This record gives sequence, structure tokens and C-alpha cells, in this order.
Amino acid sequence: MEKYVVTISRQFGSMGRSIAHKLSDLLEVEYLDRDIVEMTAKRMGLPVSMISNEEEAVKAGFWGRSYPLGAGMPSLKDEIFEVQSNIIHDFADKESCIIVGRCSEYVLKDMPNVLRVYVYAPYEARLENCTGSLGMDLKTAKRLIKEVDSARENYHKVYVPGYTSPFDNRDICVDSSRFGIDGTAMILSNIIKERF
Repeated sequence: MEKYVVTISRQFGSMGRSIAHKLSDLLEVEYLDRDIVEMTAKRMGLPVSMISNEEEAVKAGFWGRSYPLGAGMPSLKDEIFEVQSNIIHDFADKESCIIVGRCSEYVLKDMPNVLRVYVYAPYEARLENCTGSLGMDLKTAKRLIKEVDSARENYHKVYVPGYTSPFDNRDICVDSSRFGIDGTAMILSNIIKERF
């Protein structure tokens, strides 16, 4: 197979992260998600907790880039995005891999052999995943579905020029409730093997 990258974006509770993990097992390639936070902290010489907090602050409603008094100095949030983008490029350039989130579908927009996947599911299915598989109480599940979906949307609006919808610029959009974790991963694995 050729070298390739799969980017996976997802709605909260659609089990996109679990699908990415299963897909990495099926394809025997590395899967990157929270590892990117640890690598970012190392490159920036900052604690992981600080990177996580800043990353979450971006997601929670950072609507525009901060350039104090027009000085052209990027905010820490922008620096984190830049470092994470470099990490994503480093891995994508080196070997086949699966990258979850962090606008990776946009970051790798000019790279050949990228399959851009969006995993979604109906609200009720996501609620069931949260309270069942992920062990949340109903109130927490409802709150997180709303907050995390909104935060991911905001993050894309900040860092992806012209962004209008999570379905934009995707090669495959899949309803994980129709196939489950294993079935969705298998479908994607077959597509990737056929394509690359």
C-alpha cells in the first residue's frame, strides 16, 4: 500500500475516537489523538495541563485571533495550533497514520493520499453511547454533547477559512449508529485498502 493519512473528525458521542482506535488496529498504523497534546507540551516547554487548558479555551469560544494593539504577535492559542499543525505534518510526512481532530483535515489540505472522514450519529444514539459505553449520567451526557459539539464548531470557525459545516471538505461522512464501532472501522478499512 502507498503511504496515506486518515483524518477523523467527529460529533461528540458518535464514538469516532473508538472507531479511529479500532481502525488503527485493523490497518496496523499509528493513531494520534491526545498524544498530540503531549508532543505540543514537549515542543513548547510547557506543562501538558497548560496545553490542555489553552486548547479547551480555544474550543470553548475563542472567536478571533488575539493580536494586541495590532502588533502581529500571535496568542498562545494560535501558537499551540501552529505547533500542533507542525506535529500533524511531521507524522503525515513520515508514515501512514490516523489523526483525530485538531482540524487535521484542513491542516493536510494540500497533501496527497489523505482520506478525510467525518463520523456522526443521531442525537439519541449519541446520548445512548454517552450513558452506556462512556458511563456518563444523563445530565452530564446532554451537557457535554451540546458543549463539545459547539466547541468543535467554534474551533473550526477560528482556524479553517471559509468553514460553514462539519460536512464540508470530507471524503466520507458516516453515521456510526448504523454500523457500530467495529462495522464502521471495517468499512473504512476496506475503503482505505482499496484506495491506497
